[in-house]
Amino acid sequence: MFGLKMAWACLFAGLMLVAIVLTALLWPAGAALARYDFLVIFAISAQAAFLVFKLESWAEARVILLFHVSGTIMEVFKLHMGSWGYPEAGVLKIGGVPLFSGFMYASVGSFMARAIRIFDMRFERYPPFWSTLVLALAIYLNFFSHHFIWDMRYALMAATIGVFWRVRIYFTPFGMRLWMPLVLAAFLSSLFLYLAENIGTLTGTWLYAGSATFSFASIAKLGSWYLLLYVSFVQVTLVNRGALGAPQ
Repeated sequence: MFGLKMAWACLFAGLMLVAIVLTALLWPAGAALARYDFLVIFAISAQAAFLVFKLESWAEARVILLFHVSGTIMEVFKLHMGSWGYPEAGVLKIGGVPLFSGFMYASVGSFMARAIRIFDMRFERYPPFWSTLVLALAIYLNFFSHHFIWDMRYALMAATIGVFWRVRIYFTPFGMRLWMPLVLAAFLSSLFLYLAENIGTLTGTWLYAGSATFSFASIAKLGSWYLLLYVSFVQVTLVNRGALGAPQ
């Protein structure tokens, strides 16, 4: 039941990943509509369907829009710095970044928001909210600043443990109330995101600097996903403050 509910919570991310893989395999060469542009239209249509069929609330959609904006800003910067690139043509781009990439970040937010609701999650021993905001902002800024100054990722990883090590996530897969340390949940989630990134990379939808073909993402990306998950989680808590308390 836990696996089924997790898959249901991952629905938007799963749809995006399936669309990326299938279009990479089946998209006809020379098509009038670029594959990147189709992925943008597909993502918008899926998001609209989630709202129409009440798979997401409008409050969740607003925070997912925040994910899209913050993710796209980072993508434009990283592309400019040469961290990775998008080799295919497309019209629906900002600063060379296809707009569907923002939906890949938004899919993380969608998963978190839906999982909190589907599993009726409660976060016990949650730290002061201001401290989580400061930490999330520091992590986000480090994704930019490490290109110019010392990379603080290891200090920030230590900070995540210092801030969140007491937090327990209480959740209900099926009848029984269970719990898991939040730090452990973040690490396990980062493993799945790292796997998903490599699947996307296998399709050639994006390429890392210095690579003309598929290459596995550096293991350092696992640490990046671990940190990004905290940024994502804090953004979700902006509209889900009710879960930040003792289990019911």
